[in-house]
Amino acid sequence: MTPSDARAVAEQRPVSLLGTVGPWYFIIAFVARVPYAMMVVGVLTLVSSGRGSISYGGLASAAVGIGTACFGALLGAAADRFGQRLVLLLIAGANAALMVVFAAVVYSDLPIGVVLAVAFGIGSTAPQVAPMSRARLVGVIADRIAPDRRSRTVSSTMAYESAADETVFVLGPFVVGILASAIAPWAPLVGAAVLTVGFVGAFALHPSGRRVDAGRTHDGRPASPVRDLFRARILVIVVGMAGVGAFFGTSLTSLTSFMTDLGDGESAGVMYGIMGIGSAILALAVSALPARFTPRARWIAFGAVMVGGSVLVGLAHDLASMAIALGLVGIGVGPTLVTQYSFGAAHSPAGRSTTVMTMLGSSLIVGQSLGAAVAGEVAEGAGTAVALWLPLVAAGVVCAAGLANAALNRPVR
Repeated sequence: MTPSDARAVAEQRPVSLLGTVGPWYFIIAFVARVPYAMMVVGVLTLVSSGRGSISYGGLASAAVGIGTACFGALLGAAADRFGQRLVLLLIAGANAALMVVFAAVVYSDLPIGVVLAVAFGIGSTAPQVAPMSRARLVGVIADRIAPDRRSRTVSSTMAYESAADETVFVLGPFVVGILASAIAPWAPLVGAAVLTVGFVGAFALHPSGRRVDAGRTHDGRPASPVRDLFRARILVIVVGMAGVGAFFGTSLTSLTSFMTDLGDGESAGVMYGIMGIGSAILALAVSALPARFTPRARWIAFGAVMVGGSVLVGLAHDLASMAIALGLVGIGVGPTLVTQYSFGAAHSPAGRSTTVMTMLGSSLIVGQSLGAAVAGEVAEGAGTAVALWLPLVAAGVVCAAGLANAALNRPVR
């Protein structure tokens, strides 16, 4: 059946996204993105323990982010050109192997430069399942869902995907902490390698990942030129997403320092989960917001909530005040992520949706890596009290990008 035939069928009878891709797709795609969320924290934990330096750990996690920044979008472009299946299968094997090699290198006598080089390789080959899943589902919606239901379906899909990301970015550090404390500091990366081979491979081989007219749009038109990826309306979303990533990195690292000062550093992941729970719930609720609460206004409004919550994080002095601050921040983070990805889907040039989604996913992990590295240096050098204000800086970047996005997307009268 050709794409045009599929769309004709979709217009004749209702077809649901769940019925099209099947429930197993969402289970596989969810587990397949867990290793991605474990990478930065797993590298930070292993190097800090194996080399006895939080500073080296921060540099290694930053190297992961730089690798993703350099090659993440290129992997997305390759997926648009050659199809997701081939690209995912190749990089899943390479990424799993590098994580195992990294564990061995950290405990060896090799210089720190080799450690950073392998960390860079881990980031360069990171299988970006989340953005590829978004691009894949948007394509399915365009092909199989009736036109009058596409907008609502895209919104609901972006809400689910963002809630899944939120859950995974909380679950990832938690799993790292459990494996590192129960087994050894190398266990999280070895576990991530096993998950990558098993579930990223399954995600690649799912029927929805079959190559169809690679290098063209879903209706057979040639893909837009590469220069369209660098328009201001896309770049401002990339900046906003990097701000959210920096918020994740600075929040987790400064919170770890805060809990360590209280003598309970192992519980940092549990406290961090307070933010993640509220964020995931609000992300799922975005599709139910009234249409008059436009995405332009939504980004600014929930970004402002992030700023307000970050002020309370900086002022927190005990567990109760920190829990309240994190709960408020979570209300802002989830809807902001959903809105950013929705703008990414709406503004993707023809035939470049995977590239755009991968650019956004890459900027998220880059922001997280750099945020964690900076917060680690600040906490070690200037103290926890100063580090706790870094999430406010990251939230400010998110808000500023939201204002710029609103200016670039003014409604035409």
